[in-house]
Amino acid sequence: MKTILRYMKPYRRRVAFGVTVKFFGSIGELFIPFLLEYMVDDIVPTKDLSRVLWFGGVMVLCAILVRVANVKANQYASSIARDCTRDLRHDLFSVTVGLTGSQFDSVTLPSLISRMTADSYNVQNFIGMIQRMGIRAPILLVGGVFMAMLLDWELSLVFLCMVPLMAGVVLFVSRHGIPLYSTVQDNVDRLTRILRENITGIRVVKALSREEHEKTRYNKANDELSRSDFRAGATMALPNPLMNLFLNIGLVLVILFGSQRVNSGDMKSGVIITFLIYFNIILGAVLGLNRIFIMYTKAGASANRIGSVLELGNVRPEVAARGPREDVPFIRFEHVSFTYPHLNETVESADREYAVSDISFDLNRGESLGIIGATGCGKTTLINLLMRFYDVTGGRILVDGYDVRSYELSELRRKVGVVFQNDMIFADTLRENVAFGRDIPDEELRSALTDAGIITFVDSHAEGLDYMATKAGANLSGGEKQRVIIARALSGRPEILILDDASSALDYKTDAALRRSIRENHKESTCITIAQRISSVRPLTKILVMEAGETVGYGTHEELMESCEIYQDIYRSQMGGEEYASA
Repeated sequence: MKTILRYMKPYRRRVAFGVTVKFFGSIGELFIPFLLEYMVDDIVPTKDLSRVLWFGGVMVLCAILVRVANVKANQYASSIARDCTRDLRHDLFSVTVGLTGSQFDSVTLPSLISRMTADSYNVQNFIGMIQRMGIRAPILLVGGVFMAMLLDWELSLVFLCMVPLMAGVVLFVSRHGIPLYSTVQDNVDRLTRILRENITGIRVVKALSREEHEKTRYNKANDELSRSDFRAGATMALPNPLMNLFLNIGLVLVILFGSQRVNSGDMKSGVIITFLIYFNIILGAVLGLNRIFIMYTKAGASANRIGSVLELGNVRPEVAARGPREDVPFIRFEHVSFTYPHLNETVESADREYAVSDISFDLNRGESLGIIGATGCGKTTLINLLMRFYDVTGGRILVDGYDVRSYELSELRRKVGVVFQNDMIFADTLRENVAFGRDIPDEELRSALTDAGIITFVDSHAEGLDYMATKAGANLSGGEKQRVIIARALSGRPEILILDDASSALDYKTDAALRRSIRENHKESTCITIAQRISSVRPLTKILVMEAGETVGYGTHEELMESCEIYQDIYRSQMGGEEYASA
């Protein structure tokens, strides 16, 4: 719960004001039954109508003041809960977008989504409730018992004997509640992942007629969530009926003994009426505390999950001390090896499974490198290491003479323009999709769009750069989306241009035109191209051929055609053995 308290701290003055108002409102609520007892036993018997009306008016005024105070305090509680959760979501999102690759892998995307939504909602409900019921219920409970004992301490002992039984129920449930709700949230993560996969890949599901399979998979996860939610709900449902039972047994005993004392003349009728009112106040307070306890259990599990992500924000990639600039090519991979941490956490170093192993190459400023190889051979991993989404396990990577680990992440990534395999079009204008928050003039944006071969599409719409793309670029074709994303990478003229399978949705003619435009208009950029097509890498300065995370060939197209059998096989499978003229 430290996470919740930390976010409430900036609003402590507002919390203090709301708590104070709620405190006095609750105290006032306790005095109304006391006034009723005095009126029934001392005022009504006098048959003085004016005094009855006067005391009745005082009771009505007290009731109004109590109601106004409670409403005002509840308004403050709701606004504080809203603002605290807004701050929490803001920080959670800031940490999320700054997670390293290994941190992101350890938490997973569905879990991050549920922590941002369901978990933060649980925390918001608890912050609001603890300010409303967390003050009122204890005051009414303690105050109700105190006032009842003032009226008749002997009768009060009747229902006080129920307290140990209620405490036992709370202690039992408290030991099981948070772990059960943590399991529920983990199952929510799993269900969210399956739901997201199916919504994103609905066309694939339909095309392969896998609807029934996915329904079965979803239903299995949904059933598991329902079972865990039932177990948690059943456990947390125990206090409410049991406390009702114990308190109602106490109420029956109070009525039984109280009526005997009234008949014997040891107690006035107004006292037992007021006593029953206080008993109902105490009952409501106990049930309110039970609600707080249930909400605390949910919020505690959610706060722990949120806190674990927020703590990752304090574990940022270290920036190594920067020594003198080394006289080496602009980009150097020096015996680079890497293994994904989440796959080898419990594995001895000698037995680790490496994604890439002992990769070395140099690339001068303005040169171009093509990386080609079978799916899963580690091509994209090299890009992730260059951009420091992950840190190398062995070896080092240098950019402009410095180890990438000596760069601030923002400094390193400002040098790079990148197109990933599954890049994103946002629901915004083309201008914003290409500029992406950078201060780039329209002339430069149009130049990038021209180089990407998409300017004709932009000019075909009256809105031009203000043409609105829908979510995920649903109103754009695959090729149009890819070219807009390429324009995003080209804008700002980065020092390093990375194209990870950037032409997969383009025909050969458009692909050739794009590569020619980059060669002619972005000569200052050092370009790294990951591709499946020989035609995309053939004209480049150097080509790196990979298999199973290792280098099996490095050189120009002509050199590889003589020395690398795997490259030759790729060439023959794509070109049919015929010479393919470069674009």
